[in-house]
Amino acid sequence: MNIEQLVGQKLLFAFRGKESLSPEIIQAFQKYHPSGITLFRPFNMDNPAQIKKLNQSLQTLARELGLPPLLIATDQEGGQLMAFGDGTPLPGNMALGATRSAELAKKAGEVLGRELAALGINVNYSPCADVNINPNNPVVGVRSFGEDPALVGELAAAMIEGIQSQGVAATVKHFPGHGDTASDSHHGLGTVPHSRERLHAVELPPFRSALQADAKLVMTAHLGILSIDGDDAPPATLSPNIINGLLRQDLGYTGVVITDAMDMHAIRQGELLREDALRAAQAGADILLMTTDPQDQTRAFESLLAGVQSGELSQENLQSSVDRIMQLKRWLTEHATSPDLSVIQCAEHMQVANEIAEKSITLVRNDKNHLPLKLEAEKRIAVIIPVPQDLTPADTSSYIQIKLAESIREFHAQTDEFKIPLAPSEEEASRILEQVKAYDVIIMGSINAYAEEKQAEFIRRLLKLNQPIINIALRLPYDLAAFPEASTYVCTYSILEPSMRAAAKAVFGHSVMTGLLPVSIPGLE
Repeated sequence: MNIEQLVGQKLLFAFRGKESLSPEIIQAFQKYHPSGITLFRPFNMDNPAQIKKLNQSLQTLARELGLPPLLIATDQEGGQLMAFGDGTPLPGNMALGATRSAELAKKAGEVLGRELAALGINVNYSPCADVNINPNNPVVGVRSFGEDPALVGELAAAMIEGIQSQGVAATVKHFPGHGDTASDSHHGLGTVPHSRERLHAVELPPFRSALQADAKLVMTAHLGILSIDGDDAPPATLSPNIINGLLRQDLGYTGVVITDAMDMHAIRQGELLREDALRAAQAGADILLMTTDPQDQTRAFESLLAGVQSGELSQENLQSSVDRIMQLKRWLTEHATSPDLSVIQCAEHMQVANEIAEKSITLVRNDKNHLPLKLEAEKRIAVIIPVPQDLTPADTSSYIQIKLAESIREFHAQTDEFKIPLAPSEEEASRILEQVKAYDVIIMGSINAYAEEKQAEFIRRLLKLNQPIINIALRLPYDLAAFPEASTYVCTYSILEPSMRAAAKAVFGHSVMTGLLPVSIPGLE
């Protein structure tokens, strides 16, 4: 490869287009020779056959241009973040944390890997090895396996083994740990203030386990680590102390380092992106994850090329990076599988999702013995659910229709559904409260009420009614801290259909709730 082609291998692009390759991305391939593509749900994904055809077109284009096989990547975590919406609805990592089962984490990884392989996707930006210690963390939450570093490490390693057993490369993220921050790096630079000792005790053990499991890629976090880089710490993505020091030297990692998306606002945007793209490469990042903006793609390529030509980015650094990338591509070629599209949501995969869902359901409180629910046929149940939204860009919840009421209705016909916004107004709250007074039992689903005061206030008002009220936390378990007077409290960790069915089954006593809280609820002894 010449210098331009070597530089191109350090870039992953994205584009808008579903049925065919856009003229812009064809031109970008001709001009910049990128290492591959990241697929995003709103831009590239309609249905399995369409995605597979699109990926075949991408690989054909690469062959025609004489490029190495492409990395084709996406975020298919399960649970909250599902770039491929038609995939098996796995409940997600925190649900796996509640099961305490490495076996199920490995099976989940196998499902993720097999379905992506069927689509022609060979890199999964999963799993999160972040230790979710901070209840106010806006971006990780249920994407984490929990708050215990040993458990997070065990389950992350098992999931990596499962994903990679299908010939798909797993990407452990977000190094060196995004679990204890109250800011979202999509919107700005957050910092982790802890000592090196604390990092080695809490944040880093899961990454050690992931590297021992041979994770093929590590994704950097756009977070400043004060104990390593000082008060004016850059994002880890731009830090040689973190990538070359902590990750490569201290932890001994020899695989591919990829940045988190370079359009996130913890990274400087516009023309300043040129400088930060070069800084990321100088710090030791092998691949820069660019998104759909053609100008950003040009800025990154030109910046790296100019850096090599001026000597700011050494040719040795460049060649070492590309060697690691080519080694990854060889591994993918050697281990490639080509499952039929029929594996997607097949009976075997759905059984894995259902087993995770059932084993994750957690009974936190049943002080008044309302559960299991036993009602005469004519009694009426009101099910109240917030309408899901994407609470961070790393979220696909807005695509989901929550089927809790439908699942409850399978066991009790006289069930009505009431929907509220995540943050209901006074008028909306009062109207629903008046309507549900006529019901015999109220099932209240909450979505991160711990962080949404208007939802929490609605639930506190609801709890003052005379009816039996069953609270079900549909996402993060911390909600109980916002309404500690609740006497009945169940956690599902997921709004996907298997978890809703499992919750309904458990509420009526047709299954035993064996899940264990993977995080601590503030104020709960």
